[in-house]
Amino acid sequence: MRLVIQRVNHASVEIDGVTRGKIGRGLCIFMGVERGADEEDLSWLVKKTINLRIFSDGAGKMNRSIVDEDGDILLISQFTLHASTRKGNRPSFITAEEPERAERLYETFRELLEQTFGKKIHTGSFGADMKISLENDGPVTILIDSVEKW
Repeated sequence: MRLVIQRVNHASVEIDGVTRGKIGRGLCIFMGVERGADEEDLSWLVKKTINLRIFSDGAGKMNRSIVDEDGDILLISQFTLHASTRKGNRPSFITAEEPERAERLYETFRELLEQTFGKKIHTGSFGADMKISLENDGPVTILIDSVEKW
C-alpha cells in the first residue's frame, strides 16, 4: 500500500458539488491499495502515520506528530498512486488492487486509524470522482510504501 501524506493548513473533498469532508490543520492522506496488501500492512501504516513527526516544534524542527498537534485527518482513496509509466505514455494500473478488496482494506485502514488516533477520520467516497482542495503547509509531502517496511 502506498500513502502520500501532506501536512496541511486545511483540506476538503467535494463530490457532485457537495462537501463530503473538511478539516483544518492536519494531514491529508491519499491512499492507494496494491495487489497483495494485507492487514499487516494496514497496522504498520497506521502506526507510522500516527507517529510521523512532521509538525514543527517550538524550535522549528519537525518533531511533533498529528497526535501532538491534535490535528485532523482527511483520507482519500487514490488507486492512481500505483500507476506504472514504464512503457508508453498511458499509465497502467495493473498493480492496483481490485476495487472490492481495495475498498475493504481502505475502510479497515480508516477504522484502525480512527481507533488508534481517537478522532473521527474525514473521508471522500471510495471510487467517486472527487475534487480535492488543500493548502499544503511547508510544503511537506511524505511518501510511505508498505513494501518498504522491512
